[in-house]
Amino acid sequence: MKLPAAADLDWIRKFRRALARRIDPFCALVSEELGKPAFETLTSDLIPLLEACRWHERHARRVLAPRRLLGSSLWRLGQSHFVMRVPVGRVAILATWNYPIQLLGVQLVQALAGGNHVTVKPSERAPRTQQSLLELARECGMNEQRLRWTSAERAEGERLLVREHFDHVVFTGSTEVGRIVAATLARTLTPSTLELSGADSALVLGDADPDLAAASILYGVALSAGQTCMAPRRAIVHARVYDSFLRALHKHARRQRPVAKVCSAEAVRLEHLAREAERAGARRIESGWPLILADCACDCAFAAGRHFGPALAVIRADTDAHMLEMHRSCTQRLATSVFTRDPVSAAPLAAELGSGIVTFNDCVVPTAHPALGIGGVGESGWGITRGEAGLFALTRPVYVLRTHARLRLPTDRSDQGTQRRVAAFTRWRYGR
Repeated sequence: MKLPAAADLDWIRKFRRALARRIDPFCALVSEELGKPAFETLTSDLIPLLEACRWHERHARRVLAPRRLLGSSLWRLGQSHFVMRVPVGRVAILATWNYPIQLLGVQLVQALAGGNHVTVKPSERAPRTQQSLLELARECGMNEQRLRWTSAERAEGERLLVREHFDHVVFTGSTEVGRIVAATLARTLTPSTLELSGADSALVLGDADPDLAAASILYGVALSAGQTCMAPRRAIVHARVYDSFLRALHKHARRQRPVAKVCSAEAVRLEHLAREAERAGARRIESGWPLILADCACDCAFAAGRHFGPALAVIRADTDAHMLEMHRSCTQRLATSVFTRDPVSAAPLAAELGSGIVTFNDCVVPTAHPALGIGGVGESGWGITRGEAGLFALTRPVYVLRTHARLRLPTDRSDQGTQRRVAAFTRWRYGR
């Protein structure tokens, strides 16, 4: 069996073309349900999914192709070793709402390219958008046996996991709900991919361009009204460029078009956290949204970043070591940004940050590459979605071992002389 099947690649191609023809209706649906501007839906939702479709059309067969395991030895006389990928079986996708087309669409394409049968629970906050996406998948030839979906009611996700058995579950959402999903699946030892919230840092090193850093960080904070898991929640800025960074941030914030608030409950919570931080010495850069506080204490609740809205804490650091220490105090790491004029010299820093993605001199934007996998660390979840690793996660390896009928190692009992010769050869072969 070869994955993906020709029919599935043909479906991806039809799906991409049909989606490209319906850009305006999908933008209108997202605007009605979530209030996103049409251009933002186009650039951050539709185009990344269309790119992902094209990438899978070109590369999925290579990624999932059977391959021979390399390495020869006398002990493997007459043997051939191969690994092939097969579907995991039944996959459940519990969809999220903040990027209702891109995130569900990529997960859907990967699960179906892997030959699986898929059940989707749409988000209760974007039900019409996601149902339209699923209906489009059906129109393009994906039948009811391979793809079905439930209602978008909030409780339907839990009912689905309790009522039915799946071979893999993909969940995108908050860490709190992710814990519940993980506990439910633990009862049946069902594997899962949990893409949970990030509460990441942007590190502005002492040699950074403060204007570039301010513009990029502000873009990430404001994108999708701050409802982006990989957006920075705090900017940890070296003292050498701290004042110039604040001036640049103030300049770009004043030029920023008005950003919609999140749901009223989250807005109230953010205001409460901001007032607490202000009482401890923080100060607002600009009134309105995004909500930006300078001179934040690293240990205040606002700087912890456990929110889902357009808000940023700016923290001063005296040294690079101090920056790392403050960054590591956060337990949700998904994507960390580093700003420096010398990214080559700063590259070793990537291994020390404890994040799944490290971006130099940008925020969020480069993560749209369709070959890139997304995976959290710590409380940001486990497993990988998207890219080659995402395809591997939704298939499983089968190792196929072949032995020649005549050219093979003898398995009958050997005499003492043969045993001594084998032992001597082993000492020579592996003891050199």
